[in-house]
Amino acid sequence: RRHSTGIFAPCTTMSSAIDLLDEAIAALEAKLNLSPGEQLPEASAAEATSRDNKQQKKGGSKKGGGQKPKPPKKQKGNVANENQPDICKLEFKVGQITKVWAHPDADKLYCEEISCGEAEPRLIASGLRPHYTEEEMLNRRLLVVANLKPKNLVGFKSHGMVLCAAETKEDGTELVEFIEPPEGAELGEIVAFEGLPAPEPFSGAQVQKKKVFEACLPNMKTTDEGLAAWDGHVFVTSAGPCKSTTIKGGAMR
Repeated sequence: RRHSTGIFAPCTTMSSAIDLLDEAIAALEAKLNLSPGEQLPEASAAEATSRDNKQQKKGGSKKGGGQKPKPPKKQKGNVANENQPDICKLEFKVGQITKVWAHPDADKLYCEEISCGEAEPRLIASGLRPHYTEEEMLNRRLLVVANLKPKNLVGFKSHGMVLCAAETKEDGTELVEFIEPPEGAELGEIVAFEGLPAPEPFSGAQVQKKKVFEACLPNMKTTDEGLAAWDGHVFVTSAGPCKSTTIKGGAMR
């Protein structure tokens, strides 16, 4: 009897342990809504992708982790038309002086407010005090070189320049006159050039870098009729040509 008990007691204990394990598995299967013997389902592709993304973000946040994507390159603006005649790279606008005063720190300079059909009048400084009185300047219609880079003139920031013709008189002094648009030309109208394509003005920075104005000066002269011209091409508006009052064959600047 002792031998019988010694041989079968361990089997009874093992069976009890297996029964308990089976009961635990059954309870877990019931809790997970699994059929007896059914394996756990694999993670779906979406869950796997989500987990991978989280791991990548976690890794990228660490020092030396993933690199941030580079921002897209900025697109360049319209390229300037280099093939047009030099004079077409400049912008001449019809303007009118609405206010003028003597520059407080420069004997030859006037400071002007000039209406060019823009939201605000342009502030421009001109070395015309030896040639015009303030009364002669006020309300004068003229041409403004409008696409020059702003420049400080004795502490006054000038946004362009007025266009004049000049000649040397017999006594050695200089006569200077405005290049004037015809009466019918509206303020802000951009001047064209007879026989040339429509201007495609450069920016102020491009005009300065390429020295466009300096390149145009040698060929800017009034004709024998006093008309403003570049290399023989007359400055024109919708109302007719621009001209000097009396100067013929004079340099324009």
